[in-house]
Amino acid sequence: MKRAMIVGGGKGGTALLGMMDGLDHMEVVGLADLDLEAEGISVAKARGLQTGSNAFTLYGELFPAPDIVFEATGDEAVLADLQRHVGVQTAVVPAHVCNLLYQLLIGKDELIAELSHQERLHHTVFQSTDDGMIAIDGDEKVLLFNQAAARMTEIDREKAIGNLIHTVMPESKLPRILSTRTMEYNQKQTFANGRQIVTTRIPLWIKDNFVGALAVFQDVTEMMNMATKVTDLESVQQLLQAIIHSSDEAISVVNEEGEGLMVNPAYSRLTGLNEQDVLGKPATADIYEGESMHMRALHTRMPIRGTQMKVGPHKKDVIVNVAPLLVNGELKGSVGVLHDVSEIRTLTNELEKAKQRIRTLEAKYTFDDIIGSSPALSFAKEQAFKSAQTPVDVLLRGQSGTGKELFAHAIHNESGRRYQPFIRVNCSALSPALLESELFGYEEGAFTGAKRGGKRGLFEEANDGSIFLDEIGEVPKETQVKLLRVLQEKEIVRVGGTKASTVNVRIIAATNNHLEEAIKRGDFREDLFYRLNKMPIFIPSLQDRREDIHELCQYLLHKINQAYGRSVLTVSDQAMQRLLAYEWPGNVRELENILGRAVIHMNYPDQELTVKHLPPLAETDHTYARPLHEYGKQNGSLAERMNAFEQQELEVALAEVQGNKTAAARALGISVRNLYYKLEKHGIVRKT
Repeated sequence: MKRAMIVGGGKGGTALLGMMDGLDHMEVVGLADLDLEAEGISVAKARGLQTGSNAFTLYGELFPAPDIVFEATGDEAVLADLQRHVGVQTAVVPAHVCNLLYQLLIGKDELIAELSHQERLHHTVFQSTDDGMIAIDGDEKVLLFNQAAARMTEIDREKAIGNLIHTVMPESKLPRILSTRTMEYNQKQTFANGRQIVTTRIPLWIKDNFVGALAVFQDVTEMMNMATKVTDLESVQQLLQAIIHSSDEAISVVNEEGEGLMVNPAYSRLTGLNEQDVLGKPATADIYEGESMHMRALHTRMPIRGTQMKVGPHKKDVIVNVAPLLVNGELKGSVGVLHDVSEIRTLTNELEKAKQRIRTLEAKYTFDDIIGSSPALSFAKEQAFKSAQTPVDVLLRGQSGTGKELFAHAIHNESGRRYQPFIRVNCSALSPALLESELFGYEEGAFTGAKRGGKRGLFEEANDGSIFLDEIGEVPKETQVKLLRVLQEKEIVRVGGTKASTVNVRIIAATNNHLEEAIKRGDFREDLFYRLNKMPIFIPSLQDRREDIHELCQYLLHKINQAYGRSVLTVSDQAMQRLLAYEWPGNVRELENILGRAVIHMNYPDQELTVKHLPPLAETDHTYARPLHEYGKQNGSLAERMNAFEQQELEVALAEVQGNKTAAARALGISVRNLYYKLEKHGIVRKT
């Protein structure tokens, strides 16, 4: 290694010192400068080199003597002195030569850095491409084996590079290119692992020198999979388009910008607009009156149902349902279905007629629809189930809203008459004259307005099936006689007729009245009561089976969600405590009403019903929560106290509706006829 000394600690000497730091063939051992505060002196001291202000003195102190002295001051006199005084074994390099040397070394470093950058760039490109690349030299040794090639061939690239290609990949055709020196395009090949590829083999030349061969290849399996996916997507698109076009529902589809994408022939028939009138146009193009439900659905990302508007040049009245199209949470557009209002009205009328007919002929509910597992309800269900297996007539007793009608349906559906008619009659909803003619029918000419040929009664309609007489306690006494005959003789006589007809009908009666008290008042026949009371079933009130409230809430919320288009799933713990603490004078019917009102006031995205959604339960309970001792008579027999309670309730009800007897009867849950009877009984006279 050569020993060097630098004369001059300025910018040039300092740069020269830094350039030669770390060189393998040369070592700087000293630096001299007249200014001991010069930058070069400081750098040399930091590196542990000898320094001084006199170059000749420093030269003499260095042992062995330096092989080279670099004169970096640029002063000709200093150069001449150095040349005269240093020994012949030491070479003196002038400043201009030092500068040239510095430039050459810097250029070399920059070139090395650029070559290193290019090498890294090429390496990154080769390793990041999805195409496999394998290159060999003229001796068939592997020069290049990128990551894609390693993945497809399942060969370790580190083991492949530098080895003969036929030992790494016996199936390789690259050696053939070394012989033919001809390019081969898009050749099919199968690797040892069974993977199929398409490859292009290229001879490599550097100017006129042949240096090897390169193969660039792609995995055909991946390409086939991609082609299959594209084909599947096209098939799905064609299938969806065919479905939409074959639908009788008018359908329109827009993209996320609200521009028309697709309409079907049914849409054109309904609106009078063709594809060229809608496709690529704003969503408002088809609207004559109203706002765009497509744009609202795109803005809110929520479905919109049952909106009425006018569309097309003929101002067609339609009902529109629109839903946003979300793919993996990303909005892609919206789809709308239009319904002709005139058709809906016709179908609705037909449906109502059918529903009225079905409602009187079929029982809808079974014991599975009676929700709850409390001991009180389970006992009632067990009694009803057993009674259904026999032909006995049944009397259902319980407060209003407890589900007496559900029990009637379930008994019929569980009996051997399940495939026969099930007729429902609300005895309190019909006037005495009309009730009798509806139940037993009438002969032609029986009364003014009677149909020609007469009319079959509901008992005849229910032949071989069941008839449900709701509010049996409201039946007039003259009709009770005929009911007793049906129960005893299984015969009916039409109004205005004399001939008895036999009927095979099971009677399921229901009442929320205290029939024993009605018998004492003379309002209900005792013999009819005992005929009906063969199989009494007492249905518990909701406050007697509070443990069922949680299960009932889940069932009723599901029912309300379907009716209102909501998605409420649960009731919060606090709200459930409120519901459990309430007395529920209206029983299950009141619970359903409370939940329905709560859901109506909830926001569409809400899924949990909380206390803030519940209406104030105390307000609906102000009457029932009052203790009995607050009503007039506080002593006497139970019957006397109940009469006093009833009288005061009648007066309060009339006062609240300003004496309107129809409204008072509705508020008390009794018939107008029954109200008049009670007013006369207690001597209450009010002007309507």
